[in-house]
Formats: sequence, C-alpha cells, structure tokens
Amino acid sequence: MTHDSHAGQIIILNGAPRSGKSSIARAIQEEFEGPWINLGVDSYNAMTPKRYLPGIGLRPGGERPELEELIPFLYAALYESIAIHAGLGLNVVADLGHHDSYSRPLGILPDCARRLEGFSVLFVGVRCPIETIMQRREVAQEGRERLYLRATEEVSIPEPVQRWQDEVHRPGIYDMEVDTSVLTALECAEAIRQRLDLGIPEPSAFERIAGGR
Repeated sequence: MTHDSHAGQIIILNGAPRSGKSSIARAIQEEFEGPWINLGVDSYNAMTPKRYLPGIGLRPGGERPELEELIPFLYAALYESIAIHAGLGLNVVADLGHHDSYSRPLGILPDCARRLEGFSVLFVGVRCPIETIMQRREVAQEGRERLYLRATEEVSIPEPVQRWQDEVHRPGIYDMEVDTSVLTALECAEAIRQRLDLGIPEPSAFERIAGGR
C-alpha cells in the first residue's frame, strides 16, 4: 500500500479505562518530533452533548440501546477527522476503547479501519492486569473519578470492569502491545517510537482488520 510521504503518522491506542492510554498519549505529545494532535475519547467526549454521553466511551454490555444508533456515526466522524488531520501532515494519537459488545454487534472497528486506508496507522494494544486497574481506581478518588464503581468486600472486581477487560481486546489484532503495569508511560512511548522507526509490519493490523481477515 502506498502512503503519501507528506501525510502524518497515526497511532491508535486501544485499551480499557484506567489502562494508562491517556498517559502514553501525553508522553507521545511531549516527546515525539512535530505536532501530535490527540483525537481520543476524552477530547471527543468533551465535544459531545451531555445527554449523549458517554458517547463513544459507552462501556460493553449493551446497557444503552437508545445511544447505540448514534455511536457508529460518532466513530465514523472521529476517524474521518483523524484522516483529515493526517492528510494535512499533522500526526495523530488517539486513545480509545474499541469493543463490539453492544446490544447487537455494530462492526465499528472494521469500518474505522477502512476510513484510514492508505495512511500509516500503528494500532497499539494497551494492556494492564485487572488487579492494577482496580488499584488505580481505588487511588482515583478526586473529581469525576468518584463516579467510578468501587470494589466492595463482596465483589472484588465490578462486572463492568471485568467486561471492559474481556471485550476491549477482541479481535486482538495489533501491530504491537504494551503492558502499563510493567512499563511507564514514557517507556511505552519509547517502545512505540522504536516500532515506528523499524516500520509497521505489512500488512498492518488496520489493513487486516479492514479486510475482515
């Protein structure tokens, strides 16, 4: 596949909430050469009307069927804007939580991958053991974090947290994976930089996902 040499590089970080994606995105913005625009779930949700939230951050489980018809359009618009940024030579890092566990499968990820055809996309699986995610949620008491479910004596891992862990890495086709319980955000960013320097494997993860194979 030919890539426009003037186009920006795209990095998609995919993982569960509190897995450390946004910290990696910040490290990339601070450390990498050139402008890296963050078009992830938080920045997109900041633009989404409150009554449609959590928007593209809707968790697995099919709990809000009334929101679901909108979500493929939100994702399509987000990915088209990623393509426009990259087409203008801006680099994009997007931290997202892709899953297909809606009240019925929506097939959003293959559609998104097809929208970035012809661009250089590094798809990174951001993994983190559920024990570490629970510790981070315990620590995160301030502000909006109070909304998160807490562990109780009876239920050590709330069901929605487990569902994220189970669903976010399907189909699990990535160009590379990082584990934020082992590496710092900066070390993850360095590993990503090395992968970009070596070149993205052919066919890339997004090319394979777009082809549905």
